[in-house]
Amino acid sequence: MELHVTLTGRGDLAAAIYRQLHDAILDGRLRPGERLPPTRELAGRLGVARNTVSVAYERLTAEGFLVARVGAGTFVGAEPLAGRARPRTAPAGAVRPRPLWDRIAPARTDAPPPAYDFRVGAPDAELFPLATWRRLVAAQLRAATVRETGYRDPAGHPGLRAAIARHVGISRSVRARTEDVLVTQGAQQALDLVARVLVEPGDRVAVEEPGYPPARLAFHCAGARVVGVPVDAEGLDVGALPRDARLVYVTPSHQFPLGTPMSLARRAALLEWAARRDAVIVEDDYDSEYRFSDRPLEPLQSLDRTGRVVYLGTFSKTLLPMLRLGFLVAPASLQPALRAARQLTDWHGDPVSQGALAAFIDSGELPRHLRRATRVYAARHERVRAALHRDLAEWLDPVPSAAGLHLCARLRPGVPVDPARVLARAGERGVAADDLATYGFGDRPPAGIVLGYGGIDAGRIDEGLALLADCFRRETG
Repeated sequence: MELHVTLTGRGDLAAAIYRQLHDAILDGRLRPGERLPPTRELAGRLGVARNTVSVAYERLTAEGFLVARVGAGTFVGAEPLAGRARPRTAPAGAVRPRPLWDRIAPARTDAPPPAYDFRVGAPDAELFPLATWRRLVAAQLRAATVRETGYRDPAGHPGLRAAIARHVGISRSVRARTEDVLVTQGAQQALDLVARVLVEPGDRVAVEEPGYPPARLAFHCAGARVVGVPVDAEGLDVGALPRDARLVYVTPSHQFPLGTPMSLARRAALLEWAARRDAVIVEDDYDSEYRFSDRPLEPLQSLDRTGRVVYLGTFSKTLLPMLRLGFLVAPASLQPALRAARQLTDWHGDPVSQGALAAFIDSGELPRHLRRATRVYAARHERVRAALHRDLAEWLDPVPSAAGLHLCARLRPGVPVDPARVLARAGERGVAADDLATYGFGDRPPAGIVLGYGGIDAGRIDEGLALLADCFRRETG
């Protein structure tokens, strides 16, 4: 291994080597079981006598930090010493982030999955044709040439852009050419790019209330003054939009998290408002592929005749979140700036995954996967809906929804219970779901529960929701 040790001056060099190796072990930079360089080799690198390194090694061995094996070498102790890690506290005067970042914590992904996982946002990985995906990725790697290993177009793989334009044109009536599509690392990067290009510090941005927190945070971090606009049974209340809003973020096909679609009348009103106010509409069509009944309404983008809509899509819900593949379709006037912003962030993403997805779409694998997955999710959707009406009707009123990977249920008026307390009790019994209040940011957040069914097998839905009902019963009884 390459081991970096710094020696300055003519002091006790053996002590300096000891101290740096000691700190590296305590900090975890040298891990248990790792082999250190032979004393002669390290002494040669450092320009010191071999005995100087030997003294440091012997001291660390005596203290249990190193283990010497005859004929094999010197290794970091296999068992870390209890309590030896040093506290990681910031020294006085340490550089600090902007204050808003103290209030934003990264999502935890290291916790084991709960027994009954009703959390929102993830599809079922078991449904994804992983063997097919491996074959397509391998084909991309085999076909790559040295000339193709440099920096690529910030807009993304040209084959994928063309495939996306065809796919959304057929499945969603989105009007897009290849050059209108920009591939992103998921929808979240698309939101970040839009915020960079369109939002000046102090601009007012309108979002749905309740709504998608990562979108709200993306605009807030760009310096926007973010305001929530209420949502009713027809979608965003266009009449409540602030007159000076520069941008409006909406999820019209399947409002997040309530699940209701925006009516055609509201869509027309929103487009007319944006044209009149010289504002931009960001349309997040995050899981519209999964529709179980009713005919889908046209997206705002296909109704737009004045170039006011930026359309976002993601493959995190249809394929796998780990692939980090999404896209946006933007008016021509915004495309150069969005491409430049993409280049400044991460240039172009992974061309191998993008090429594999292009082949996945063009070969017909994507529509086949969507048909299979839709049948599975439709069955789960129905089981969750039935359980809400059967086991939880005393406390919750389901919001009608015919698409997506989750269902929302509002707390019934007059029910004396805090959903957060119910969910905490349910978590102790292995049931995980989302509190509707976490999707609001006004003075009076909505009360209810959001139940995802992408990550739970249909056979466990009834049992899990029966446990949730028992937790409601115990909280109210």
